[in-house]
Amino acid sequence: MPTSKSHRRGPEEKNRRSGRLTHKSSSFHGQNPVAMAPELRRPKTQPELLSYKNVAGTTSPEERPRLTKLLLNVTIQGSLGPVQVVMTPESMVSDLIATAVRLYSKEGRRPILPTTDSSMFDLHYSQFSLESLDREEKLMALGSRNFFLCPRKPAVDGGATAPSSSCSKQAEKASKSGGGGGFAWLKFMDFLL
Repeated sequence: MPTSKSHRRGPEEKNRRSGRLTHKSSSFHGQNPVAMAPELRRPKTQPELLSYKNVAGTTSPEERPRLTKLLLNVTIQGSLGPVQVVMTPESMVSDLIATAVRLYSKEGRRPILPTTDSSMFDLHYSQFSLESLDREEKLMALGSRNFFLCPRKPAVDGGATAPSSSCSKQAEKASKSGGGGGFAWLKFMDFLL
């Protein structure tokens, strides 16, 4: 006895369903269903849009587009993340220091800086670099886009601030006065034996 559902379906719908099933099962038998689909039409592109790549090899360095802005990352001592500063390549290190200190204070980052006077800070390539960068040097000549900003250390005599370039001199003096330079390690080694 025919059920009401099979009675409602006509023979053409049954054939269509069985056709779909064979079409689906064909992917299991090594036929790719994507290959059976019609190929998509691609729009025509203009070759002139990408012609700068061809021209770039034939142009001189003067004709190439020059940098107008630099994105620089300045990590301030004690902060969690760097301050991102956008500046022109012709700007100097002193401009970068002033802008980084101003942005850090404006964003309300922690720890709070003791002062916002840019002359009280020095810029280094990294936190491990003893030499500070020259304040009159252009940013384009530095060769890096990641920097470390730290406050200047006050000098022991007179209370004035000493430039951080003396950090390397202090490190050399400490290594020389450390019990005869390299002989201090030999004394330590004798102690171990």
